[in-house]
Amino acid sequence: MAKEQAVPTFKEALKDDKAQYDDCTPCRIVGSAAFIGLGAYTYVSGHSQLKAQEAAIRQSKTMFGMASRRAGITGTAAVMVGLGIYRWFA
Repeated sequence: MAKEQAVPTFKEALKDDKAQYDDCTPCRIVGSAAFIGLGAYTYVSGHSQLKAQEAAIRQSKTMFGMASRRAGITGTAAVMVGLGIYRWFA
């Protein structure tokens, strides 16, 4: 008869996974810098493009005005920066 393996508890499984897949410091730095840089680039590039196309956007009479587009770009950039911060600490 084969021996049955004990099923680990949730905390034990998390502890084993963390030990097995723990990132090195350079990996966390590169990953964090990539996300934070992407967030900064998204913010700066997106808002500059909106400013350049503002007249055309206002003429198009779309239901998505400047405020919602600015909020979308800012929100996307904030998510990217948040992921970079999470990547550093998690």
